[in-house]
Amino acid sequence: MAAPNGVSPLAATVPVEAVLFDIDGTLCDSDPLHHVAFQEMLLAIGYNNGVPIDEEFFIKNIAGRSDVEAAQNLFPDWPLEKGLKFLEDKETKYRSLAMERLEPVNGLGKVVQWVKDHGYKRAAVTNAPRINAELMLKLLGLSDFFQAVIVGGECEKPKPAPFPYLKALKELGVSAEHTFIFEDSASGTRAGVAAGMPVVAVLTRNPENSLQEAGAALIVKDYADPKLWSALEEIDAAEAKLKSG
Repeated sequence: MAAPNGVSPLAATVPVEAVLFDIDGTLCDSDPLHHVAFQEMLLAIGYNNGVPIDEEFFIKNIAGRSDVEAAQNLFPDWPLEKGLKFLEDKETKYRSLAMERLEPVNGLGKVVQWVKDHGYKRAAVTNAPRINAELMLKLLGLSDFFQAVIVGGECEKPKPAPFPYLKALKELGVSAEHTFIFEDSASGTRAGVAAGMPVVAVLTRNPENSLQEAGAALIVKDYADPKLWSALEEIDAAEAKLKSG
């Protein structure tokens, strides 16, 4: 997303109306739990000749993808319905792991407080099933933070299509020009860019080059990264200038 006069893409959204967040890998480092759930269930059916899938395979074929994409990548010879049933069972396994081990991404609480203090509207936008999304938000103590939870499977198409992010804008009653996004996957980043918003990509698990290629406006290690706070301070300065202006 191009910004005028050398202004950073995030500062170009001033006056900010809303901030949108992906959930898996963005609010919480959940990919390792998904990976373990897939590993155990795939081993149980003798997938890959009994060799556990590694992180590279997981990132390339599963992470950030819709259930349909993941099922087709994992089981190209299976009927889609059978692949989707496997993924549904895997989500049950994931939820049991999440109940025990889900952790927020480092610094998340500080960014949540920043968004609250500014009174910006906010939505969670995810390709996860709604039951997973609501569980993760509850475990993270964020159920009351979000004014909307948008699920890709309930939209015309999930990410990387822009529809989930466009639906979030509509539900919150805000514009793309005054909204920015936190994401962690190339698929989600592409969705946000296609919906016309700058994306801050969090380097939870996905390779930096894939996030750059997807069009991320800013790539940060986590929510404590000084690069992020420099960009948020730029927003604060631009908001203050607008108010005094």
